[in-house]
Amino acid sequence: MNKTTYKTRQKQELLDYLKKYNGEHITAGDLCEHFKKCGKPMGLTTVYRHLERMVDEGTVSKYIIDAGTPACFEYVSEEEHLNHDVCFHCKCEKCGRLIHMHCDELKEIKDHLLSHHGFSINDMRTVFYGTCEDCAK
Repeated sequence: MNKTTYKTRQKQELLDYLKKYNGEHITAGDLCEHFKKCGKPMGLTTVYRHLERMVDEGTVSKYIIDAGTPACFEYVSEEEHLNHDVCFHCKCEKCGRLIHMHCDELKEIKDHLLSHHGFSINDMRTVFYGTCEDCAK
């Protein structure tokens, strides 16, 4: 078996895992830990390299929420990729939970900012801070 085949298999395993947890934000560390537990350890550098390639290909989105939080990755379905689906994030200041939001009302705010104020918001990097439903109880 040559290295190219091995790396391709690793990339596919990473992609399959991200697809399985579609809609969840997963860090490279989460992926390393999962594959280590499965008896298929992957180095952090290898995982990041594959993730960055998938981001370049448009099959995975990368989110950097703030300087103190590792980058999160998420599978992007072909439909989402073609539709350029708008996504915003909410981060709970109590538990740190990150909520991925596809919301037409927020898209309207994005459109309003552009058309009325000439400001183009980057929805992939826009984070609303507050308290999640669970922590509010």
